[in-house]
Amino acid sequence: MAAKNFDMIVIGAGPGGYVAAIRGAQLGLNVAVIERENLGGICLNWGCIPTKALLRSSEVFHLMHRAKEFGLSAEGIGYDLDAVVKRSRGVSKQMEGGVKHLLKKNKVTVIMGEATIPAKGKVTVKTDKGTEELTGKNIVLATGARARNLPGLEADGDRVWSYRHALVPLHQPKKLLVIGSGAIGIEFASFYNTLGADTTVVEVMDRVLPVEDADISAFAKKQFVKQGMKILEKSVVKQLDRSKDKVVAHIETGGKVEKQEFDTVISAVGIVGNVEGLGLEALGVKIDRTHVVTDEFCRTGVEGLYAIGDIAGAPWLAHKASHEGVMVADLIGGKHAHPVKPESIAGCTYCHPQVASVGYTETKAKELGYTVKVGKFPFIGNGKAVALGEPEGMIKTVFDAKTGELLGAHMVGAEVTELIQGYVIGRQLETTEEDLMNTVFPHPTLSEMMHESVLDAYDSVIHM
Repeated sequence: MAAKNFDMIVIGAGPGGYVAAIRGAQLGLNVAVIERENLGGICLNWGCIPTKALLRSSEVFHLMHRAKEFGLSAEGIGYDLDAVVKRSRGVSKQMEGGVKHLLKKNKVTVIMGEATIPAKGKVTVKTDKGTEELTGKNIVLATGARARNLPGLEADGDRVWSYRHALVPLHQPKKLLVIGSGAIGIEFASFYNTLGADTTVVEVMDRVLPVEDADISAFAKKQFVKQGMKILEKSVVKQLDRSKDKVVAHIETGGKVEKQEFDTVISAVGIVGNVEGLGLEALGVKIDRTHVVTDEFCRTGVEGLYAIGDIAGAPWLAHKASHEGVMVADLIGGKHAHPVKPESIAGCTYCHPQVASVGYTETKAKELGYTVKVGKFPFIGNGKAVALGEPEGMIKTVFDAKTGELLGAHMVGAEVTELIQGYVIGRQLETTEEDLMNTVFPHPTLSEMMHESVLDAYDSVIHM
């Protein structure tokens, strides 16, 4: 078959790849995108979107139980797990259709199949109709990542689940063990715990949500425990003894191993980049711990070859991948491109309560040599939070004492994943404490707490 020539070939149609393809097409480039599974990638089909749909169901279920607090009555409250999952899968299917439409609208050539790069500027795709040979001056790797499997803790889809199995469960867990308390682990723990599972979370680090600010982790842990979760920190699952209807976990805490029985285990111990089978080593691409090494512009060091998103390393977030995709397309299209700064990317976790952050933690800022001013404000001091029946939460801000620069912002509580973008914009615009203090926040809103946290850092807090 004659080779097809493109200006830009994107391998992977997740939130990095499909966005890069659309942006490239907008700039007048002839673009092809290759995808082996689902348009929209893991995020849209097996990650960000379907998990949010599940968590919305558990949130509504939780609120139904609180009806009396709001002067309402609800009786015979229950749920149909199959229907909850069906709604989640429907949301993903709708979004996948949206991506397909956008690619078609922008005249991007979509090829479903498995790609390899046999030589610089060449891509071979195995499709269900045979093999296609493509040539392209620029190739963008956006192949994403998958769940890490630790020896002995491998998911089997029966009693030991990966995030994929947890999204389409074969049964409702009664006694659940979640290994790992990062975003993926704690979101599933939150979902199944709310639906009534007796949930234990094991974390190898000294606290849950270990990448978050220590104050936020501590606050979140208190809420999780109040909801009935058992949290084991500085603990390791050494082995899993599997049988037909149960799993016995050997959990080591402080040098002592204890055996506990569960009917379901979710393994959420991190991810590994999809770097295999592409032919990267032969091309001279440098790979470090399953991730492609790039410069700030996502260049791999091999001419015309870029890597974006999860395959290019932390932070492993869809919005980081999308912005890298736009940046690379701009570079290829001859536009001025801005590197994506990891410390300016917000992280959001949709457990109950929600957690969101951007920039440096207080500890990290001090490690970097900053003298800091720290402000905190509790949800209980905010009228809107109390009116919503969501008085449990906190906002924390970290400033450079010398310049007033906003170094970091950290939140836990209702809707903080929507609030965090205010601080993200502030950091992008290089705002100072003075700018934020002089900004008029609308009342009554949760956003007023963002103002009060800044005021608190400078001893001017009003409502506390």
